[in-house]
Amino acid sequence: MNQMIPNPQKETNMNLHNTSHLGGPAPEELVPSRYALKIGEIDVLVVSDGVLPLPTVMLGHNVDPAARSAWLNHMFLPPDAFDWALNAVMVRSGGKTILIDAGLGSDPDLHLPRAGQLIKRLEAAGIDLPSVTDLVLTHMHMDHIGGLLVDGVKERLRPDLRIHVAAAEVKFWEAPDFTHTNMPQGFPDALRSTAKRFVKEYGNQLRLFDEQHEVAPGVVARRTGGHTPGHSVVRIASGGDALTFAGDAVFAVGFEQPDWHNGFEHDPEEAARVRIRLLRELAESGEMLVATHLPFPSVGRVAAEGDAFRWVPVFWDY
Repeated sequence: MNQMIPNPQKETNMNLHNTSHLGGPAPEELVPSRYALKIGEIDVLVVSDGVLPLPTVMLGHNVDPAARSAWLNHMFLPPDAFDWALNAVMVRSGGKTILIDAGLGSDPDLHLPRAGQLIKRLEAAGIDLPSVTDLVLTHMHMDHIGGLLVDGVKERLRPDLRIHVAAAEVKFWEAPDFTHTNMPQGFPDALRSTAKRFVKEYGNQLRLFDEQHEVAPGVVARRTGGHTPGHSVVRIASGGDALTFAGDAVFAVGFEQPDWHNGFEHDPEEAARVRIRLLRELAESGEMLVATHLPFPSVGRVAAEGDAFRWVPVFWDY
């Protein structure tokens, strides 16, 4: 049975009581932005990068607008736009400190002031950037790599930082195809330019894998494809417990409507197959799930209900 950490300050090596910021102390945020748990002997910390307001059509651009509106109404969500959560994960295993995804970073001229909070919130959690030994990228969309492009961040990272990403993902961004996506104006150009800049800045530190790679004991990245050709998930397992960080394979609507096409999916039909396969695996195993765009802290399990699924959030453990 997976156990949440009753007192993270005592039971995890991550210093969660340190709320200092560079440049002087700052008051605690009123809304929680980090959540710690143990997976066996592995420390895990879910950290919020903020929220990303997007048009609701992004949830399912292949369905009748009336069906989309009905789902939003059922979920008490606004009809036109709502806030997508942005979550990243810190892991400590085998003497390594691993960051899974790096957040949005600075606003790329898209007017997203409530996103890009990850670096600040890592500091608030007492996590020094030089302590990060490895970075795993689920994929190279800008809300997963942009945090490393913030001014001054690269200089604070260790020069031997290893960045693990599927080879197919790097190959895709050499000449990305947006034919099957459905994004707001400005996003394709921002995605393309951010990925290009990231490879230029960090190309020498990339550690490419084909299908699967163990980053640290019990921490395995596995390419799924679908959302992007090199999209990957990361499974964390220790002592009979396990949690999968699903990146963008799963969105809030994807449990009840797993075949709805998300606007950022580069191969929507394959993305739906990946989503259904992953949710089915998690429903059968009972293992925990965290995903980038599920409401923070997004820790929960999956229940199968016929051809659809149900997300079961964990009860927070204080």
